[in-house]
Amino acid sequence: MPPPADGTGWKNPPVPTDLVRRRLIIHGRVQGVWFRDSLRERARVAGVPGWARNRTDGTVEAVFEGPLEEVERLVRFCKIGPPRARVDRIQVQIESPEGLGAFEVR
Repeated sequence: MPPPADGTGWKNPPVPTDLVRRRLIIHGRVQGVWFRDSLRERARVAGVPGWARNRTDGTVEAVFEGPLEEVERLVRFCKIGPPRARVDRIQVQIESPEGLGAFEVR
């Protein structure tokens, strides 16, 4: 199928304006304690796309995109973490949503 005749070419669909995006760096005992899988399950239930990955410095980095209330609920969970985790602190950065489609563990 050729690109649109209006000269815009192919573009991603517009991102809904009621979405927010947060990038977190979670410090503490957060690797090897099911942190990322806990995030995946909570994000799935909430319908919030994003991703989580272990970083080489021992932290977990996570991104959430969705309605403010649901994203903030996930951020609050990250301040505590799953039972075996110990969260010392988190850094939260506000970013522009990209229109992610699902949550994945990287």
